[in-house]
Amino acid sequence: MAKNDIEKEKIRLKIQAYDHKLIDNSCRQIIETAKRQDAEVIGPIPLPTEIRRYTVNRSTFVHKNSREQFELRVHKRLIDILNPNQAIVESLSSLNLPSGVDIEIKMV
Repeated sequence: MAKNDIEKEKIRLKIQAYDHKLIDNSCRQIIETAKRQDAEVIGPIPLPTEIRRYTVNRSTFVHKNSREQFELRVHKRLIDILNPNQAIVESLSSLNLPSGVDIEIKMV
């Protein structure tokens, strides 16, 4: 058998959000939708949290030592759906997810 016969077709979902509770609820909702369609799901796999830090002077041009620091945390998850059919793709595209959750869908 060739290598391509063994490998399965899959949909890879990369989910990003600023709030960890929001991303976990969205992942749970996606997995429930996929399992209702009898799909095999791998994940959610937590990816490293990206932390963006910003340092800003408190005043305009004096008091250089007085600064404020802000950080923005981007939480990421990865979900693989093996052997998807058309019903799974349609149900995923019609999902109503909260704002602030970014989903990138890729066929692998």
